[in-house]
Amino acid sequence: MDEKLTIFIAVTSIAVVLQMLILAGMAFMMWKLSTQLRSTTEDVKKHAIPLLENGNHISAEIKRIMQTSEPKVELVLDNAAAISTNTRSALGRIETTLNDLLDRTRLQVIRADEMITRVMDRVEETTEKVAHTVTSPVKQASGIMHGISTGLGTYFGNKKSRKPGPSDEMFI
Repeated sequence: MDEKLTIFIAVTSIAVVLQMLILAGMAFMMWKLSTQLRSTTEDVKKHAIPLLENGNHISAEIKRIMQTSEPKVELVLDNAAAISTNTRSALGRIETTLNDLLDRTRLQVIRADEMITRVMDRVEETTEKVAHTVTSPVKQASGIMHGISTGLGTYFGNKKSRKPGPSDEMFI
């Protein structure tokens, strides 16, 4: 469970960082746009004050400035709208891709978990079979050796190998 949570946090962190980068890009573009608008405003002010002093050319100059500035302002607004649209579209594609990646990662984690579980079960079965295969012959050999030892002890009259305990005569 901790690994899945870690993977989920990592994927979420990547998504947040991507969103942060996109927002930083948008902020940079807005800052650049703001700088351009300020410079345009300063240019307008520089040209407007001398025109106000010169009364004859005021209406003609203002008209010219408005005509030259209007396409620029429209272009800036169109660019801002295009940037916003492109950003929404890109975020939608990124979200779809991240969701697909997350789903695939989940499936792979499930497959890996099942595979490890099967391997562990097989290792356990193999360990039991090996233990049974090794201990059975050892027990049989021990029993045979004990029987031979007891038989030889009895044959040669050696009673040392007999275990101390209650004799058969004590039982009624």
